[in-house]
Amino acid sequence: MALLRVVDRDGVEHEVDGKTGLKVMENLRELDYGVAAICGGMCSCATCHVYVDPEWQAKLPAMMSDERELLGELAHHRENSRLSCQLEFTPALAGLRVTVAPDE
Repeated sequence: MALLRVVDRDGVEHEVDGKTGLKVMENLRELDYGVAAICGGMCSCATCHVYVDPEWQAKLPAMMSDERELLGELAHHRENSRLSCQLEFTPALAGLRVTVAPDE
C-alpha cells in the first residue's frame, strides 16, 4: 500500500491507500469518485481521465500514441491529462496526486 491523493469532481481531496502493482485506474475505480473505467483499461474510452499534478508529471512513463490521440479528442483535455489506465501505481509514485477530470 502507498498513499494516493485523489481530488474528486466536487473538489474534495481524499488520501487513500493505493495498491502498488495495479494501474492507477484500478485503484480509482474502487473508490467511487467518478472513474468509470468502462473499457477496463484498454485505452479506448477515456472514462478514467485524470489530471496529474505538475510535480508528478516528469515521474510518469511517457505517453504512448494511442493515449495521446484519445486524450486529444476530449473537450476537457489539458497539458497534464492522462488516462489512469496507462499508469502503473508503483512504490515510486507514493504520494501521487490526481484530479478526476469532468465527465465527457
